[in-house]
Parts: sequence; C-alpha cells; structure tokens
Amino acid sequence: MNYDPIKRSLGKVFNTTPALRIIFYKLLDVLLLRTWHVKHVIREKLYARRAEPLRMLDAGMGFGQYSYWLLSRFPKSTLLGIDVKEEQVSDCNRFFRQTGKENASFVCADLTALSDTDAYDFILNVDVMEHIEEDEKVLHNFYRALKPHGCLLISTPSDLGGSDVHDDHEESFIGEHVRDGYSVKEITAKLERAGFDKIRVAYSYGIYGHISWILSMKIPISMLNVSKWLLPFVAVYFLIVAIPCLLLNTLDVYGHNQEGTGLLVWAEK
Repeated sequence: MNYDPIKRSLGKVFNTTPALRIIFYKLLDVLLLRTWHVKHVIREKLYARRAEPLRMLDAGMGFGQYSYWLLSRFPKSTLLGIDVKEEQVSDCNRFFRQTGKENASFVCADLTALSDTDAYDFILNVDVMEHIEEDEKVLHNFYRALKPHGCLLISTPSDLGGSDVHDDHEESFIGEHVRDGYSVKEITAKLERAGFDKIRVAYSYGIYGHISWILSMKIPISMLNVSKWLLPFVAVYFLIVAIPCLLLNTLDVYGHNQEGTGLLVWAEK
C-alpha cells in the first residue's frame, strides 16, 4: 500500500487556496493521532521557551503541517523545512508566503547530506526515519546540526507492528518504508552512538491508538487506493467514526502505553 499517490491527490484539492490548506491542516490535527502525540510532547518539553527566538528545523516537513503549527505557537522563532520532494518544497514556500509567515523557508535536500553545525535549537522529525536506509548517518547529522543543549523530537513506528507488520512473513502496509520499525533498545543505542544523552523513548499507538489508526487511516486509505471516486463515501465514513476516534486518541495520549506501534523519542545534545 502506498501513501504518496493519496497524498498527491489530496494535495491537489487542498492547495487550491490558502484557506483550504489551513482547513486541511486542521483536519490532520484532529484525525492523525501522531499529531496529538507530537504536540503533547512539544507542549510538555518546549513551551517554556515560547518567548525565545528559537531556530527550528522541520526535517522532512511534507505538507508543512507541523511547520505551520510551530510558527503559530512560537511566533518569534525562525524555521527551515527540508524535504526530498521538490513539489512539497515549492508548495510550502508558496503557501507560507501567501499567509505572511516570512520567518519560514523550505529547501529541497537530503537529510543524509545535512551539513549544518550548531545551527538549531530544535529539530522535529515526524514519520521520516522509517523511510531512510542510512538512519545512523542522519542521527549524526542531527546531533551536529543542533546547538549545545538543543533538542530532537522523533516520531516513528515501533517494531511492535508499527508498519502494520506483526510477524516475519507480513509486508508493510506502507510501501515506502525501508524498515518496519524500531525497538526502544535499537533507537536508543543509535542515538547514543550519535552523541545524544537525556534520551526518553515512549510508546504511542497503544491498544486504543491502534484501533483509532485502523478506523481513521487504514480503512479509508485502503478504500482510496481502490478508487479515488470513493472519496465522497470516505467523507461520510469519517463523520461516523470521528467521535469514537477522538475518544480513542484521548485515551492513547493521556494514558500510559506499556507498548505500542509507534515511538516518540526525545533527545538532547
């Protein structure tokens, strides 16, 4: 199963006007459980520095959803977004200029070639590491790119079914992944080898979150992979599952997951 064709189709619809794109961001904020988790960690760990002029890197910014939210919450900060897809970079540069967020810029680049040194106070990396074969090289680049006492937040699948893989004979639900997920031990060791300390790894998408993911992501994405003409039916489907998914998301974020299909990783330089 591939997400990219679905993303491109949705992007064409919601890139029509800045207002539609903002609506799209808000829909993602509500529907995507990982967004709930990422924002929860940022509020907990970084909100005390909201008045500071931080320099931020959105490493693999995609649609720019998190970049937009970060600059809305940290208005004195500047942000650079990096992505390997030129169309995403062009879209984000155009949209952020249209909405007056001049403190953001976006470039097409590969994280394995990131060469900045002591440049950023905060690096955000959401659903990217599972797409990169040379992951340790990227983690070393992140460490070098952070200022002293800088912070890194990673959201990525775990090895407990994070790519909807539950045994050695299954294939990932997401065809673009180069690995099915990380164990806590593996990603901690790789971060330590890169130089990080104060590493905290927590599970996301526990039992409640996994059910929410099936209802809000796997089923509708599977339908849209069959035919884009099912989009109106998918919209009605979301109206039916919205409230149950919101409840499940709340339980997942504010409960304690003993294990889960996602990992939230916080590390400091």
